[in-house]
Amino acid sequence: MIQYWRFYWPLALTGLAMVLAVQFQNAALARFPQAVTELAVFALAYSAYGLFHASLNFVAQLSNVYARSPQGTARSWRFATVASACIMLPLLVLAHTEAGSEALRRIYGIEEALVARVTEYLAYLAPLLLISAQRFYCNGLLVQARLTGWVTTLTVTYLLSVLAGLIAGFTLGLKPVHVLVGAEGVALLIQLTLSLLIKTRRYAPPEDPEHEDLTYAELLRFFLPVSTTAVMFALSRPILYAFVARTPNGVLAIAAMRVAFDFATIFQQAANQFRHFFVTFGWEDLEIKRRFLSLVCAGITTIMLAVAITPLSELIWGSLMGIPGPVRELSEQVLLVMCLMPALIVFRNYHHGRLMVERRTSGMAAGGILRVAAILLAAQVCTAFAWLNYVSASFILILGFVVEAVVAMVAAQKGQGSRAKATANM
Repeated sequence: MIQYWRFYWPLALTGLAMVLAVQFQNAALARFPQAVTELAVFALAYSAYGLFHASLNFVAQLSNVYARSPQGTARSWRFATVASACIMLPLLVLAHTEAGSEALRRIYGIEEALVARVTEYLAYLAPLLLISAQRFYCNGLLVQARLTGWVTTLTVTYLLSVLAGLIAGFTLGLKPVHVLVGAEGVALLIQLTLSLLIKTRRYAPPEDPEHEDLTYAELLRFFLPVSTTAVMFALSRPILYAFVARTPNGVLAIAAMRVAFDFATIFQQAANQFRHFFVTFGWEDLEIKRRFLSLVCAGITTIMLAVAITPLSELIWGSLMGIPGPVRELSEQVLLVMCLMPALIVFRNYHHGRLMVERRTSGMAAGGILRVAAILLAAQVCTAFAWLNYVSASFILILGFVVEAVVAMVAAQKGQGSRAKATANM
């Protein structure tokens, strides 16, 4: 268990640092005039961008799994590079065309002025997809070599760079879009540059090469299901925002959900790091692994509850971040609901781990699709009965994760049963 902890805690700190950058972004937006509107616009724009960015989230797992020989490394890198360029194209269409603006207006149900603000953000955010893909690829190689301490160092560097960029942009009086996207873009470039330097000096490929006959078709079969899983995760927020935007005080509710969801992501990211866990350590000694996962999950949930039910939320969102009072009051209620999330994430990722180790990622995609379907159906029902608000929307998000976790469990057990049957027939 000690080696598991040594492997895990740098990745957990990495996840923490990544989402702390989002907290800094929210704090910066809270200091602009019309802070509620600024938070809502950024929530809508970043949730749209997140749909495309999320499809790259598993590039690190792709390089961890397949970049284990010279040919595997070269082909997986080319695949990740081309995939990021292809993913960027539809986002550029949304940002730069009338059809894209009309689509956003209809989906979110917002007025033209807000649509223009959202598309401006998307135009600046789109090129960051290319940088993110390379960063994820390098991170996967460092994790593969168990250099997770360096991954944490790089992410902390990214966090500090974002903070410095936000302070500099705000001090110079730049527009919110230039402050937010500029800080993130510069930070990503710094992190990528350092990642390449560390990879050159510290990374050692596996002693026993694997995937020497790797094909692009095999990479596509791995990548499509897992990227679909990530996109389905990212799609959850835009769906809820689209429904909540049409309720009374929709802009305020979206701003509050953005703040609470982003803060809850700190704890979700800590649980999400277990995706690397089984790929790296395999599926042996399950009892010890389960105990480790349970202990970490209990710790994450306890800390999250402490923030939700004590004055810590007032200290963090009020004194430190300067979130407006009306937004803060609603966010506290949403965060309490989100305390259910870490256990669901750990349970889901336990089964995702088996599916990735056994290269059966289609079960992950099915779970993601059904999660979105459940969220969409529940949101429609709540809207029809006038039950939808920021709290019920949070429970709907939880419901989606329950559905996904159950599907992942069934998919993993189905494969387990198939293997047992094949063994018995031998």
